[in-house]
This record gives sequence, structure tokens and C-alpha cells, in this order.
Amino acid sequence: MMTWNDILKISKTGNLPPDRRVEKTPAEWRKILTPDQFRVTREHGTERAFSSEMCEIFTPGKYLCACCQTLLFDAGEKFDSGTGWPSFTQPVTKNAVSYQVDESYGMVRVETLCNSCDAHLGHVFPDGPPPSGLRYCINAVALLKQEHP
Repeated sequence: MMTWNDILKISKTGNLPPDRRVEKTPAEWRKILTPDQFRVTREHGTERAFSSEMCEIFTPGKYLCACCQTLLFDAGEKFDSGTGWPSFTQPVTKNAVSYQVDESYGMVRVETLCNSCDAHLGHVFPDGPPPSGLRYCINAVALLKQEHP
């Protein structure tokens, strides 16, 4: 289980290697992503809070990166944070997500990215529920929901 101390250490000393790498040019990404997906995932944007129905979906399934379809989160780790973005307590594996210190907007936060394709996902905070205490606050347009068969 990832902890806040694990995330701080990884964000400062280097991310774990991904299982695979997916690299495309901006033009190639634009061809396969919607304008909103491109703005959020490739240009580090943010969608409006409460703009997606995904916040209220708690059915079993998996959440994949919208860019490269890498498995990132399981629905069993999803919770209602009340923030307006889908929230999770853990990624599916320690190397599914990478972490970067983000000092934009006069704050210090930890940005989360898909470790396979570097898509901006959102941020992680140490104010989630037990046992991890983590809240992965993720832009819904950065995710694809895959229902369990």
C-alpha cells in the first residue's frame, strides 16, 4: 500500500520504471483524443469540478488512462471525496502512476501522471480515508471506465 511518505520520497528521488512506455507526438495525440482530453492530459489542464458523471459511478470495474489505456485504478479503491473529481485511495500497482512536485499557482502539490505515457491525471493529497490516507484526485476526462464482464 502506498503512503504519503512513499509518494513524497518517489517524487523527490525518482519514479519507479513503468511496465511499458507509450510515446507519441502532440499531433498523434490530437488525432486520438478529444479536445478536452488533450488539454487536460497533454497540456496539464483541469476540468471543472462536478462536470463529470464519473464522480457518482461506483460500479465494479477498472479505470484506464484515456491516452494509452494503461490500467491505473480499480473501482474498489474509489470513494466520494465531495471535491467534484473522481477520487481513489490507491493505484492498481505502485508503478502505474508517476509523481512530480507541482509548485504552480503558489502551492506545493504532488501531480499524478500515467507512468506509461506521461498523461497528466490530477494530484494526490494526504487527506483521504484510512488505511492509506491518500486521495488521488483525478480528472475524469483522463480516465476510461472498463466495466467488469
